[in-house]
Amino acid sequence: MNLKNRLFWIAAAVGLILDQLSKFAIVQTFQLGETLPLIPGVFHFTYVVNKGAAFSLFSEQGEWLRWLSLIVSAGLILLAWRTRMNRWEQVGYGSVLAGALGNGIDRFTAGQVVDFLDFRIIHFAVFNLADVFINIGIFCLLIAAFQKPPQANGSKRPPL
Repeated sequence: MNLKNRLFWIAAAVGLILDQLSKFAIVQTFQLGETLPLIPGVFHFTYVVNKGAAFSLFSEQGEWLRWLSLIVSAGLILLAWRTRMNRWEQVGYGSVLAGALGNGIDRFTAGQVVDFLDFRIIHFAVFNLADVFINIGIFCLLIAAFQKPPQANGSKRPPL
C-alpha cells in the first residue's frame, strides 16, 4: 500500500504523541503552579493551564476554541487525503495538525490546555509542544511557499 503524503501522517503522529506524553508527564509529576528551573532564570518547566488561546487570549470565551481545533484538524486531514503535497508542505501541515489535535484533545477532555515550557529570559508566555509543532509547521509552510515549482520539462534551470 502506498500511503499518500506519508510525511504528513508521520509528522502528525509523532508530534501528537510527543505532545500528549509530555503533558501527561507534567501533570503526573508537578503540582499546578510548580516550577523546576532547568537553567535558572532562563528556562524552567512550569505547570500552568490555559483556558484560552495563545497568550491566554479569549480565556473567558474559550469554548469555541475546541471547535476551531476540531474544524482545523478535519480540514487538514481532508487536505492530506485529497491533494498531493511536497515534502515541506507534508511536514508543515502534519505539524500544524499535531498541534491542533494536541491542544484540541486538552480542550475537549479538560476544558483547558496544559502548558509547561517557560522561557523566562525573554519573559515569554508559558507554552507546550503542541504550540512548538504549530510554529514548526508554519516555518515549513513558509519554506514551501518560497520554493520554486519544478519545471514542466523536468529541468531545474530555465531555458536560456
